Amino acid sequence: MNRLSVLTATMLMCATSWAQQALWGGASIISPEIHDNNTVTFRLKAPKAVRVQVTGDFLPSTPIETPRGIWEGPGIADLKENKDGIWEFTTTAPLAPELYGYSFIVDGLKIMDPSNVYMIRDVATVTNVFIIGGERADLYRVNDVPHGTVRRMWYNSPTLNMERRITVYTPAGYETSGKSYPVFYLLHGAGGDEEAWINLGRTSQILDNLIAQGKAEPMIVVMTNGNAWQEAAPGESSNGFTAPSMRPTDAKNAIEGGFELAFPDVVKFIEKNFRTKKGRANRAIAGLSMGSFHSANISRYYPDMFGYVGLFSGAASKNEKSNCPVYTDFEGKLKVQFDKKPLLYYIACGKTDFVYQGVSDYRKLLDDNGYKYEYFESEGGHIWRNWRIYLTEFAPKLFK
Repeated sequence: MNRLSVLTATMLMCATSWAQQALWGGASIISPEIHDNNTVTFRLKAPKAVRVQVTGDFLPSTPIETPRGIWEGPGIADLKENKDGIWEFTTTAPLAPELYGYSFIVDGLKIMDPSNVYMIRDVATVTNVFIIGGERADLYRVNDVPHGTVRRMWYNSPTLNMERRITVYTPAGYETSGKSYPVFYLLHGAGGDEEAWINLGRTSQILDNLIAQGKAEPMIVVMTNGNAWQEAAPGESSNGFTAPSMRPTDAKNAIEGGFELAFPDVVKFIEKNFRTKKGRANRAIAGLSMGSFHSANISRYYPDMFGYVGLFSGAASKNEKSNCPVYTDFEGKLKVQFDKKPLLYYIACGKTDFVYQGVSDYRKLLDDNGYKYEYFESEGGHIWRNWRIYLTEFAPKLFK
C-alpha cells in the first residue's frame, strides 16, 4: 500500500471514529413511548434520585399568577422507580392529537429527557417535544407532500439603522415555477423572535400540508423579529450568546413604535428579493399576543398595505399618553382602515386567556362602529397549542 493510500485509510478511520463518538453513551431507554392507544410512557434512569417528576402541557394545567394575569402553567406528575433505577410514568388516559412539550424534574432540578433528542426553545425555556398524530395534529407533522423552503436571511433596516434577520418560507415549487406569490407576514409574541413561529408554530409543516391538500393558496410567509432593539434571535447576532429576554437588553435601541414604523423596510426587502404579487389584496399580516398588537397597529397605520389582518390572543388598545404617530388618533386611524374595507379582519382568542376581556372590549368597539370582522374562540388560554390552531384556521382564508 502506497503512502497516499495509507493516509487516506487513516483519515477515513479517524472520521469514522469521530462519527461514532456521538453515539457513545446513547440512550437505550425508550422515552417517550407512544402506545397504540395514545397513552404515553416517560422513563428516566436515575438510581440515586429521591424524587422524579415530569412536567408538561399534556397534564392538567396549573394556574400561575403573574403581573399580566393568570397563566396556564404545565402540570406535574410523579414517576415511580423500579428495581433497575428506572423511573416511569404512564398517562392514565390517551392523549389527544397534538404537539406536546415536557421535561423532567429530578430532586428539584429541571432537566431534559436524555432519551429524546427533540427539543424546542421558547424564550429562555427549553422543552422536549413529541407529537400524537391524527386530526389537526397531522398538519404539524412532516408528511409525504411537496415541501417548501425555509431561509434565514438578513436585510437592512434604514429606519432602525441596523442589519436584521428574518425567516422566510417559500412554497414548494417556488424556485422553478417562475410565478409570483402573495405574502403573509407572521409575527411572534413577547420574548419570541424570528425563530418562534417556524419552530414552535410549525409554520412550514402547516403550510406544506395545507397547500398540498388544496386548502390554502401557495404563499410566501415572512416571520420577522418584532423586537426592534434586536438584530436577531439570541445567539444569532453580533451580540453572541446572550441570554434570551422578554425586555430590551439595550435601552438606547428601544424606540417607541420602532417595529411598526420600520415595517415597510421588511416589505420593501421581500418585494425586491422575491417574486411577489403586489397590492393589499396580496398581503396579509397576523401575529400572536404582542404580535397581535403589532399587526393591529401596522395594519391601522398603513391602511393600504394589508388586505388581510389576523389578531391571535391580543387586540389593539389606545395609548393616550404616547406621542408616537403609530398610536395617536387611534379611532380616527381605525375608521380609515375600515372605510377601506379589509378583505378579512380576523380575531381569535382562548376562553381562559388572560387577554380575553381586552379582546372582548376591542370587539365591542368594532361592533359599536359597525366594523366587520370574523371571530374564532377556542378552549384554553395563552398557549402555543391555540396559536397553531389559529394559523391552521387563518391561512386557508387568505388570498381567495
